[in-house]
Amino acid sequence: MTTEASAETRIDVPVRLLHPQARHPHYAHPGDAGADLSAVAELTLAPGERALVPTGIALAIPLGWVGLVHPRSGLAAKHGITIVNAPGTVDAGYRGEILVNLLNTDPSNSITISPGDRIAQIVFQEVARADFTEVDSLPETARGDTGHGSTGGFPAPTQAG
Repeated sequence: MTTEASAETRIDVPVRLLHPQARHPHYAHPGDAGADLSAVAELTLAPGERALVPTGIALAIPLGWVGLVHPRSGLAAKHGITIVNAPGTVDAGYRGEILVNLLNTDPSNSITISPGDRIAQIVFQEVARADFTEVDSLPETARGDTGHGSTGGFPAPTQAG
């Protein structure tokens, strides 16, 4: 049995089109978390090359929210295209054009991005701001200060001697 939430949180995000070929962010399917962002420029990314790709839009994200720009899974799986700073952060106060920092990780194939191509997706999340208080020590936890692979998974590489 499939259950769907009876209500979803919605926010109003004004969109300013900055380019004649700009497209509004678009959800491909009901219930999708990310709205697709499209390119307005044509460019070719050689293997290992990165570029800021313009979307031709600016957003007015409400205070208390952030837009997180994520890679599109299809571009990543089929062509090795990802976002250098994934997820990219679009703060509520930013009013400039959304640019997506694409990277071609394919070792041998270039890819051409054309106007209208869906290049990323933006997910909106509520944010909490922290008040930072300096202390001499932190409360103890079961995990403590272990990190960077401390929970297992892949073994550490062995040292060649």
